[in-house]
Amino acid sequence: MNSELEVLHCYRTFYPESQGGVEQVILEIARKTEKCGVLTLADSPRSLKLNDHLPVIAKKRWFSIASCCIGPGLLGALYQTKAKLLHFHFPWPFGDLSYFLAGRSRPLIVTYHSDIVRQRLLGALYRPLMHRFLARADRIIATSHNYLESSPVLAAYRDKVKVIPLGVSEHGYPEPSDKTMEGLEMQFGRGFMLFVGVLRYYKGLEYLVRAAANQPYRVVIAGNGPEASRLKSLAAQLGATNVHFAGFVSDEEKVALMELCRAVVFPSHLRSEAFGVTLIEGLMNSKPLISCEIGTGTSFVNQDGETGYVVRPADPIALREAMENLWSDSVKAEEMGRAGRCRYERLFTADKMAEAHHQLYREVLMERGLVD
Repeated sequence: MNSELEVLHCYRTFYPESQGGVEQVILEIARKTEKCGVLTLADSPRSLKLNDHLPVIAKKRWFSIASCCIGPGLLGALYQTKAKLLHFHFPWPFGDLSYFLAGRSRPLIVTYHSDIVRQRLLGALYRPLMHRFLARADRIIATSHNYLESSPVLAAYRDKVKVIPLGVSEHGYPEPSDKTMEGLEMQFGRGFMLFVGVLRYYKGLEYLVRAAANQPYRVVIAGNGPEASRLKSLAAQLGATNVHFAGFVSDEEKVALMELCRAVVFPSHLRSEAFGVTLIEGLMNSKPLISCEIGTGTSFVNQDGETGYVVRPADPIALREAMENLWSDSVKAEEMGRAGRCRYERLFTADKMAEAHHQLYREVLMERGLVD
């Protein structure tokens, strides 16, 4: 199967070991693109075999530094693969280095998911490699015009940047069973505010917990991550008994939670959050959104006053006001949810995203003389 590959996605983590937004997007594109595969690292490489005939080449992850996964076995796999075009997902410094050492100068597309925000010292050391990598790319994909306009890094490569919004396919989600729906409704009720995602530092969940404390509605935080213990301690300290930590949820449970909730809250407060696939899932499920203005694609997905509210980042009071508005006005919430569904169908389906990628792949391969 590897010998037939035409496009190979390269990223530091992948399904099912890691289930973040980037992994989901790669999965959507790869499933809808012929002769497409994935090269990644994993703690347990054998666990990354999917059941839909998508070729996944997984090598052992040795360790991670500042979210940069490292595994030397990736180099040999990258060199040996016969894929015509390599599609790397940025940022991943070890991926950049791997391309130069083992990519064999093949056509390169880079999806620029985020600026490097937190690791400033390491970012300064990495900058020369980063610019060499981006300069080498045949095309750079930005996920929104918002991010393209606000990123100083992307500004230097504007002439080869292509904007392709992310998308998800509703057909890839399971229909929740009556048992699952009843169990989650018994646990959390209906009409709660919902966050779904990995509990990371840039997700702004501290401000969500502070905003929710002692309010009349429930807030459900679904997901695991490095911030989990700190957030639970904060909720206990504030007496925020209405904040519930659901932990990891399956796709079926996520769909059920989306159906049961009043609104999707996405309080990310730093530019590390470039887009927010959960926001698209909210639109898809006809739910109003609450997000923060951080100059990225989150404000492209969520249109303030139309599909939900966009509020100041790191501001519990602003978050609380937005949640209160949707909690107290169910008619407004439903109107915004319907507008969100229309926006999803117009801009954020997986088919639209995959077709745009397919056209870009053909364009680059034709420029390189690798297809007629």
